[in-house]
Amino acid sequence: MLNKAQIRKCLETIGEMFPDAHCELNHSNPFELVIAVALSAQCTDALVNKVTKNLFQKYKKPEDYISVPLEELENDIRSIGLYRNKAKNIQKLSRMIIEDYDGEVPTDRDELTNLPGVGRKTANVVVSVAYGVPAIAVDTHVERVSKRLGICRWKDSVLEVEKTLMAKIPKEEWSITHHRLIFFGRYHCKAQSPKCETCPLLDVCREGKKRMKVKVVK
Repeated sequence: MLNKAQIRKCLETIGEMFPDAHCELNHSNPFELVIAVALSAQCTDALVNKVTKNLFQKYKKPEDYISVPLEELENDIRSIGLYRNKAKNIQKLSRMIIEDYDGEVPTDRDELTNLPGVGRKTANVVVSVAYGVPAIAVDTHVERVSKRLGICRWKDSVLEVEKTLMAKIPKEEWSITHHRLIFFGRYHCKAQSPKCETCPLLDVCREGKKRMKVKVVK
């Protein structure tokens, strides 16, 4: 596990590598962001953006999603994985937003997780990106990078990773750190082909040293 100074070095270096990291899901309001993040489960942001380009032109508000047959919405997002289940959840969450929240996306994370298809990660993205509330959304990139670097333990659950990051990172840096860790994992510390040979964090990354067959000093 990295100590406080090493974690700070990692975050500063990643910040220098990706100073402009941001949410790459295209959206123009909190509701579109909810839909985009819900669609992004087990799917790339690039594919989601391709689908939502037309989707958001056709459906402007929650009422639009429940005004069409489920089969029509399924066809609109067919190229996305798990599209049947996602279409069903989109209609359910749209109805709940209308009936329980007067047509507005709730700003509270716990209320967001009450929406069908909206888990803790999605809720954290929404409160952070749409409402400016400090949060760390742990997706596959954040989890992988945190564990590879040794900020978190390999056996930690997603929730444990989130809590560890929140404890080790100043609250005012939660949101930007979340985006930077995603960019670092998406474009540098990739799942299958991490760029260990050019990584500026190799000297503190136990996983990277193993991959590069560099002796790890205990």
